[in-house]
Parts: sequence; C-alpha cells; structure tokens
Amino acid sequence: MSTSRSPTDQVQAEKEAQKIVQKGESLRRYIRVKDAKAEAQKEIDEYRKKKEDEYKKFESEQSSGNKTAEDDANKDAEAKVKDIQAAGKKSGDKVVADLIKAVTTPRPEVPDKIQKEG
Repeated sequence: MSTSRSPTDQVQAEKEAQKIVQKGESLRRYIRVKDAKAEAQKEIDEYRKKKEDEYKKFESEQSSGNKTAEDDANKDAEAKVKDIQAAGKKSGDKVVADLIKAVTTPRPEVPDKIQKEG
C-alpha cells in the first residue's frame, strides 16, 4: 500500500502548517514588542533618574547660595545692632537728660492755625 495523500489532505496540512507559522510569527512579534516596551521603560527610568539627580544638584547649589546670603545678612544685622547698642550706651545718658529737660521745661507757643485767625 502506498502512503500517498489526497489533494485535500495536502491542502489541510498546508493550512495547518501556515497556522503554525503564523502563531510563531505572532509570538515573535509579541516578544519583540514586549522587549521593546521593557527597553523603553528602562530608558525612561534612566532618564528620570538623571533628571532627578540634576534637579537635586541644582537645588543644593541654590539652597547653599541662599544659605550664604542669609548668613551674610545675619552678620550685617548683628553688626548694625551692636553699633546701635554702642551708640545708645555712649549717648544714652545725654538723650535721657534731653528728654527730661524737654518735658520739664515748657515753652508755650501759639499754634499756627490760631495765630492766623487772630
């Protein structure tokens, strides 16, 4: 007996073979898409990390600049307060004496408004 196939059996075998090939191709496509997606996510994560590092570096540079300016301003303010305190100690007694003299020595003056009316 011969093992020859009929033309319909051969057509069915070709269709099955074509289905198997299509499944293989779609599986390869799926794997390529999956790999591409994973690679893209990896690139996105690397880019995000790079930008976050740049931002942290920029932020630290800016905050250190602000900290330096703040320290300088505090030093200037402290120096001015010390100058004012020294001036107060130096002429404080004279200022108090002048205030007491101004309060206890009245100088009556007619206000300008009343002077113009009269």
